[in-house]
Amino acid sequence: MDSTTSEHTRAPLRSTANDGLKIVIVGGFGVGKTTMVRSVSEIRPLSTEETMTQASLGIDDASGVQDKTTTTVAFDFGRISLDAKRVLYLFGAPGQQRFWFLWDRLFSGTLGAVVLVDTRRLEDSWYAIDRLEHHGMPFIVARNKFGDQEHSLDSVRDALSLPEGVPLIDCDARARDSSKQVLITLVNHLYALSTATQEAMS
Repeated sequence: MDSTTSEHTRAPLRSTANDGLKIVIVGGFGVGKTTMVRSVSEIRPLSTEETMTQASLGIDDASGVQDKTTTTVAFDFGRISLDAKRVLYLFGAPGQQRFWFLWDRLFSGTLGAVVLVDTRRLEDSWYAIDRLEHHGMPFIVARNKFGDQEHSLDSVRDALSLPEGVPLIDCDARARDSSKQVLITLVNHLYALSTATQEAMS
């Protein structure tokens, strides 16, 4: 069910587009960030994936994702048009700890973020959430589907100490419709936060 570049057309950016929204997809190593960008982007995504070598042994923690053979070393980039005027620019952040220094640069100009989690490696999500909270950046959490889920979303929320106001949803990063729903959830969350702020100021 992998949606890759075979489904992508080189869709030109609409001439009516005048509102670009930058979002970042973050999370641990091997959680599906590159897959999500690939599945949902309307253009052929830019990817900085490289083949993993013996040099990464003992540096990158591949427990739970032993079959993974490539890794993002800078970022992934894709684009999706929300409507005639609004466009989302998607940036997938690298998951390995040795590349985390890039995150703060990717966060520049970002309106919000998706934290993609794998419940087999839930602890890998803590750093992403901590950095987003440090920057005061709105985010949602999406649990990527890896087989049968042993834990409920409520238990995942408790484990991550997520406030009730942070949306937490299930997704399949391989499926375009599912990945689109994640982005829609984030946009709706950002809109709700913006509306609440404006009402508080009026």
